Amino acid sequence: MALGLIARKIGMSRVFLPNGEAVPVTYLKVEDNTVVRTKTKEKDGYEAVVLGAREYTQKTRKGKNLVKHSDQKEFTVDSLEGHAIGNKLTVESLPLESLVTVKGIGKGKGFQGVMKRWHFSGGPASHGSHFKREPGSVGMRTWPGRIHAGKKMPGHMGSETVTLKHRAVLVNDVEKKIIGIKGPIPGGNGSLVYLTAEPAKAAAPTKK
Repeated sequence: MALGLIARKIGMSRVFLPNGEAVPVTYLKVEDNTVVRTKTKEKDGYEAVVLGAREYTQKTRKGKNLVKHSDQKEFTVDSLEGHAIGNKLTVESLPLESLVTVKGIGKGKGFQGVMKRWHFSGGPASHGSHFKREPGSVGMRTWPGRIHAGKKMPGHMGSETVTLKHRAVLVNDVEKKIIGIKGPIPGGNGSLVYLTAEPAKAAAPTKK
């Protein structure tokens, strides 16, 4: 199965490799993930595990305390074996030097023009120019008399799902429940991040 974990971004720093190289890392806080519920082929048409993090207690009208989770995420799996409801997953599931796929939502940047959103060069910045940060001509002539779909225009930028693959785990602190992923990760500090362990690559056959 594709192992998943729910984490929250803390911030960035750097670590030094044994050869002295400084490598940027992003630190993530991984609270214990609990299997909240499962989905089966018979009932739902596919098999999946729903993980929950950040437990809190809610009292019902009858006075009973219900344990709930603020963060939840569904992960599709090949088999539900070994993933009973109530089982917990920790940072130990992602050992050092393992590779993970990171998925998160990038920072929102609001409404932006074409120079920031699409890296247009813009017009001359000299005195008297009336074409500086504008997109320029965008329409057509009599035919087809409209703007083609997909034209790069000003608009909302950011707040999109970003997926990064083959990111190495360089720090794994089991006591503090913190892991460090090589390189930057989408989203601001405190944002949710979803990690999926990648299968280990098979060693290449040796030539005789």
